[in-house]
Amino acid sequence: MAGLNPHEQPWAHPVRGDVPRADVFPQATPVGSDSPASAKPKPVSRAAPVGAAARPVAVETKGGPEFIRQREDEEKNLTEVAIENSPPWLISAAFHMVLLIVLGMLVVVVRRQDQVELEVETVYAEQIGEQLEFDPPLGKDMIEAIEEPVLTPDDLPEVDDPFAAPTMLAIQPDGTMATSDIAANQIGLALDGRQEGSKRSLLGRYGGNKTTETAVQRGLAWLARNQSNDGSWSLAGPYADGVPKDLDNAPAATAMALLAFQGNGITHKKGKFRKNVQLGWQWLLKEQDSDGNFYHEGPRNHRYYTQGQCTIAVCELYGMTKDPKYKEPAELAVQNCLDAQSPEGGWRYDPRADSDVSVSGWVIMALQSARMAGIEVPEDHFNRVARFLDKVSSHGGSRYAYQRGQSPSLAMTAEAILMRQYIGSRRDNPAMIEGMEWITSPGNLVNFKRGRNVYYWYYATQAAHHMEGDYWKRWNTVMRQVLPEQQIKRGRESGSWDPMRPTMDQWAPHGGRLYVTCLSIYMLEVYYRHLPIYTKVYTNLKKSGRTGRR
Repeated sequence: MAGLNPHEQPWAHPVRGDVPRADVFPQATPVGSDSPASAKPKPVSRAAPVGAAARPVAVETKGGPEFIRQREDEEKNLTEVAIENSPPWLISAAFHMVLLIVLGMLVVVVRRQDQVELEVETVYAEQIGEQLEFDPPLGKDMIEAIEEPVLTPDDLPEVDDPFAAPTMLAIQPDGTMATSDIAANQIGLALDGRQEGSKRSLLGRYGGNKTTETAVQRGLAWLARNQSNDGSWSLAGPYADGVPKDLDNAPAATAMALLAFQGNGITHKKGKFRKNVQLGWQWLLKEQDSDGNFYHEGPRNHRYYTQGQCTIAVCELYGMTKDPKYKEPAELAVQNCLDAQSPEGGWRYDPRADSDVSVSGWVIMALQSARMAGIEVPEDHFNRVARFLDKVSSHGGSRYAYQRGQSPSLAMTAEAILMRQYIGSRRDNPAMIEGMEWITSPGNLVNFKRGRNVYYWYYATQAAHHMEGDYWKRWNTVMRQVLPEQQIKRGRESGSWDPMRPTMDQWAPHGGRLYVTCLSIYMLEVYYRHLPIYTKVYTNLKKSGRTGRR
């Protein structure tokens, strides 16, 4: 036995109860053995271990060990013995365990046929119930009508007050009493509505939904895909329907793209597209000279459009992040704007020359962004703007022209009303109310089939948002549906708005696809991009704990 492998030896298993022992296995000669008869192997006698029925037993032969089995009629299967001597509860447990294993291995594949793909079909709230029906904007009905109540998540970090210099207002326990006729002489309008918790709440409260926000994200993705390697953007391309090369303006295009990202709460420090914002600002800051000016070459009429846009962008970024790197560029840009104000009170193509409502609107927004960021702007500059607006108004101050002596237009009226709101007009001002009635009349709402003018829509969206009430309801009910509907959903330009189709936008020759797309994104960010001027949003959000402060 010394020559056998120990791993081939038989072994015994103890079994409860009396188990009969098997007889000694007889010797077997290997089949086909060529050993001579005179060299018969010696028999191996060994008692079978208890319970080892039907187990192989090694038999030493000339050719090596051989395994044989005990006769079936003399063996008692070990499994049968175990079952016979096992208590009933153990058998039941074993049976149910096997059953659970078998059931657990069953896989049921269910293929849903009703999946909705956003790229294929846009679903509007009006088609799925009363989700977007609200009156008034901050009323109780609106809160119940949004897809689900959205509150600031508990784990958001503490934020600054949403108003940089809030007017003292009485707390209103009911959202239906959220508007007032206070003057807007101290705007104090900050950018905290763009923070994630506040953004989600304001989106629902002011009539936005998943459709509008999905359109914003698609637009931002298109902008990210069309950013140049150096971090800039272009009005000319690489996308389709850009402006001619001689009308390109990289600083303006870059500022407009950055404003779209920042309007969604994305900065160089946070957000899905923060790398794009980082690269954009690395490029744009290099364009600013020691006088704070961002524009150096190109069409003459672009200069203060560009300066206004770049100033808005840098002031917003500083206000949102308080990154000291952007404080001096913001202050220089603001001072450049202030120094260029004309004696008439507004801005136009050259410093201190003359004024028009169009350029003045961008610069006023820049100065307001400066105040949002905590940069001081002397009040006299706003008083001078008010006097200029008086000169270009008509119809008792309810309509406005591009320049003095010209006919009023919807675009200039919307832009002028927004400026009036920022420089202190009261919400109950009769002239402003009459102007908003004109803007929000059925024939003047967003319409891609006739009178397409994204510039007008951009300013009207902001003015109506600040006025709220019926004005905002009329405007937003159409805007929130038509604008996402016309966004490109497939192909290379997915996420943008075509400046030429279904009809040509009035600004297509001047700004092209990027211009039209950026202004459309701003419009769909309006729900949280700027807090309404005349509403006690801060008081109500603070009372509910949604600002993160008490």
